[in-house]
Amino acid sequence: MKFKFVALITIAAAQFVVPTASANEQMVQSICSYVADNNKNNLRKTLSDNRMRLKNVYDGIMCDGLPLVRHAIKHNAADTAEFIIKQLPGSQVAASGDLEWAASNGFAASPILEAIKARSAS
Repeated sequence: MKFKFVALITIAAAQFVVPTASANEQMVQSICSYVADNNKNNLRKTLSDNRMRLKNVYDGIMCDGLPLVRHAIKHNAADTAEFIIKQLPGSQVAASGDLEWAASNGFAASPILEAIKARSAS
């Protein structure tokens, strides 16, 4: 009897956990899509609606294996990249290595690099 009760509780708990994980994955996919499409307004709305601060979740979001700023550089999403960079602490932007990554991957002429340099200096 005790085993059945524990098994029932485990199954019930699993049902509540699974939707949360898929909802988070869907939100990350939406964020990545907004960054790639240079859609700053939808990115801002998604963060606001979910009561998230970009600086608190930035390290946990990867798009195609890249952090958000690099994903924006890759897709030439200047407006969105500038928004992301402004939301992060200057020390985090400076330590990210995004400038070096951009130079070594053929994005040295990207206008986003100026925003990174300006934020890194602050």
